[in-house]
Amino acid sequence: MRIDIITLFPEIALAPLSESIMRRAREAGLVEVHAHQLRDWATGKHRKTDEYLCGGGQGMLLKPEPIFAAVEELRGDDTQVLLMTPQGIPFKQQHAQELADSAHLIILCGHYEGVDHRVIEELVDREISIGDYVLTNGAIAAAVVTDAIVRLIPGALGDARSPEDESFTDPNMLEAPAYTKPNDFRGMKVPDVLLSGDHGKIAAWKKNKALQRTRKNRPDLLD
Repeated sequence: MRIDIITLFPEIALAPLSESIMRRAREAGLVEVHAHQLRDWATGKHRKTDEYLCGGGQGMLLKPEPIFAAVEELRGDDTQVLLMTPQGIPFKQQHAQELADSAHLIILCGHYEGVDHRVIEELVDREISIGDYVLTNGAIAAAVVTDAIVRLIPGALGDARSPEDESFTDPNMLEAPAYTKPNDFRGMKVPDVLLSGDHGKIAAWKKNKALQRTRKNRPDLLD
C-alpha cells in the first residue's frame, strides 16, 4: 500500500507515523507513507494556496489549482482520494477495514475554511471526519486515519489476532476491561474468573463486561 498525504504541514502528518508500530510497518515495506507540501504545486512568486471566499464570509479557502495539480500528478488507476473535513462521514472501524485493502490512497488535508468545493465534486471519493469538532488543520486527522488503516494491514501488528478482539471489531460493542500482573495491586485484585483457566467462563465474563461498558460509555451503539 502507498499513502500520499497532501498538506500545508507535512511534518505534523508524519510525526506520529514515524514511531512504534507505524515506523516498523514502513520499515518492513508493508506501507509507503509520504507527506507532500501543497505549496510545491502552487504557482506564482509567493506560491499562494488560499484565497478569500466568493460571496463573502470569514476566513480563507484552499484554492483548487494546487490541489488539482497535486492529485493529477500522484493519482493512478487504483487510487482513492480522501478529504479530511468536519463535513465528512464519521470515520469508523469498518471504514478503516475497507481502506486497508486499498493499493493507493491520497489524503487531502483541509485547512482554514476547507477546500474549494470543485475539489470535492471532481476529485474526492470520500469525505471523512474523525469527530464532531474542528481542528486547526487536517494533517492531524490524516495521521489518525492513516494509523487506523495501517495497523490493519497483515503483518503490521505483532499478533495477527489483535484486530479481531478489540473495540469496534463488533461495531455495536466496546472491548471488555483488561488486566495484567500483579494480580493484587494496592488491594485492587484481578477478577478471579480471569485467573481460573476456564475459557468458557472467561468468555462469558468478557461478553457481560463489554456490554456493561458499552451501556455506560456508548449507549448510542446499542440503540
